[in-house]
Amino acid sequence: MASYQADYARFEVCDAQVLGVSIDSVPSHRAFAKSLGGIDRYPLLADFHPKGEVARAYGVYKEASGYSERAIFLIDKMGVVRFIDVHESGEQPDNEQVLDELAKLS
Repeated sequence: MASYQADYARFEVCDAQVLGVSIDSVPSHRAFAKSLGGIDRYPLLADFHPKGEVARAYGVYKEASGYSERAIFLIDKMGVVRFIDVHESGEQPDNEQVLDELAKLS
């Protein structure tokens, strides 16, 4: 998430809104943001109750483990999903790839 903060201006040029979503609670989000020195440029959504409702809607909730996969969705202004990239939980998605995909949408 810190890499999105660092590249915020580049996402802004693409007219993109970064939004962090996880199944963690609001207090967990606050602690996470604080551990990074604060996340002040994009919102964090706590997909906590009902747990994983957003993750389920996007097909990335793992029922067996109770966790969601790490994923990036690019959604256009009409609400159409244009790009999906799913990663293992320990992997950091590449901002360059995301920015390249955003450029294709404009």
